[in-house]
Amino acid sequence: MKIASGIISLVLGVIILLQSVIVEFGGTVFGEKSASQGGSVGILVALLFIIGGAFAFRLPKVAMIFSIIACIFAIAVGSTTTFKDMIIWGVLALIFAIMEYFAGRKKQS
Repeated sequence: MKIASGIISLVLGVIILLQSVIVEFGGTVFGEKSASQGGSVGILVALLFIIGGAFAFRLPKVAMIFSIIACIFAIAVGSTTTFKDMIIWGVLALIFAIMEYFAGRKKQS
């Protein structure tokens, strides 16, 4: 389960990063301050996904902490800005945190 959550988190981190950069750029170009701010925090969430995915292979409890932080930021941004996709990424971060919690509980061999 560690490998699955790590790989999926890394891939989704790149996707979130690309999406957030586009939203921030579009918000800046079209003068939508809310979208631009959502894109900025979305970049932070993407970096948290990538860092959490990197830690998931060896230290799943550390990855769980990064996933929980990403979940909190993503849901907060998704509910307060026009960047509503962040709610979906926040729920996925919560799912990854649960996966990493159970991966960290297993006895290491």
